[in-house]
Amino acid sequence: MDEHTLTITDNKTGQQIELPVRKATQGPDAVDIGHFFREMGYLTYDPGFLSTASCHSKLTYLDGKQGMLMYRGYPIEQLAEHSNFIEVAHLMMYGELPQQQQLDNFSDIIVHHSMLNEALKSFFRGFYHDAHPMAIMVGVVGSLSAFYHDSTDISNPRHREIAAHRLIAKMPSIAAASYKHSIGEPQVYPDNSLSYVGNLLHMMFSVPCEQFQADPVAEKALDLIFILHIDHEQNASTSTVRLAGSSGANPFACIASGIAALWGPAHGGANEAVLSMLEKIGDVKNIPGYLARAKDRDDPFRLMGFGHRVYKNYDPRARIIRKMCHEVLSKLGNDSDPLFELALRLEEIALNDEYFIERKLYPNVDFYSGLIYKALGIPTNMFTVMFSIARTVGWVAQWMEMISEKNQRIGRPRQLYIGPTKRDYVPIGNR
Repeated sequence: MDEHTLTITDNKTGQQIELPVRKATQGPDAVDIGHFFREMGYLTYDPGFLSTASCHSKLTYLDGKQGMLMYRGYPIEQLAEHSNFIEVAHLMMYGELPQQQQLDNFSDIIVHHSMLNEALKSFFRGFYHDAHPMAIMVGVVGSLSAFYHDSTDISNPRHREIAAHRLIAKMPSIAAASYKHSIGEPQVYPDNSLSYVGNLLHMMFSVPCEQFQADPVAEKALDLIFILHIDHEQNASTSTVRLAGSSGANPFACIASGIAALWGPAHGGANEAVLSMLEKIGDVKNIPGYLARAKDRDDPFRLMGFGHRVYKNYDPRARIIRKMCHEVLSKLGNDSDPLFELALRLEEIALNDEYFIERKLYPNVDFYSGLIYKALGIPTNMFTVMFSIARTVGWVAQWMEMISEKNQRIGRPRQLYIGPTKRDYVPIGNR
């Protein structure tokens, strides 16, 4: 039974309605407006759904004011320090941190699902040589339902689990193959002796004629980035996956829809925008001028990688990744690359500038992840692909949670119509 209700009165008619308030375990409660339109005749209007809880979830909680992010109740700081990507993936899928045997079994399953069907090779060859890797990702992931008919019955929990395992396991293989296609190199098969992230680096950067050994710092850094990007509540791509899934679409199509949404520059392209900004600034001596432009409201220039739409405090992920970024740059960064020096100087100035401190415009996770990717030799057109690999775990967990809900319905947002009222057709000769 609800603890309390919210009474709404229509000032025009005097009609009242009591709306139940749904309790949250943490964060703001939600007013249930499920029968509001039916009883009052009004729609609620919320562009971008910024004040609307589209679902209930046990997966991820973030508090923008406090700078807090938790997966299944575990602070991201603890997971980043003590865990690894595969363990956190298990946590997101099954709700609890695994015991050693459970983790070993899960890791073994993911490793042995990493191979792609050989027929997919011809699919990759069908893309133009300079196709964007994200375009290839959307097409190939969406095609997986044509290969795995044994895991597309969404009413079967076992099918859902198998599909989830396949998606998490095959995403690095698809990503690496997309990259290899874009640079004209042969695809590299996965190596079951390597870690999840180590295997990705192996498939991306090794060639058949040479031995390849991933740098431990690179492997550690990428694993950390993946943990930080696993899930972030009901963002655009996650909401897209849920909306597509609500129609009963197969899981591979749902995740492909999430990849398409993530591709949007306002969502997954922020770290690429950081590097573009640094290239535009060009030199350390130009920083003061660009900072002045950033402070000018009439100037369209914006500092990319600073501040966050949700976090009104320091992005907790940025605190974690900052140390790793400095470690990567000191170990793998090219000292002759002016972008690294420029980025570190910009970070130093922004963290000590009263303008940025007062407005809490701190460097965010995208500022640091782009620098790490560049130091690892990952090209900018692959940045969002890296994001999609990590976020696949969150998408899959969100999709599984949604499908298992009782009385789950197809998503159907409404609209406030402001077009022409009814009018009659006029023959073309009389117009």
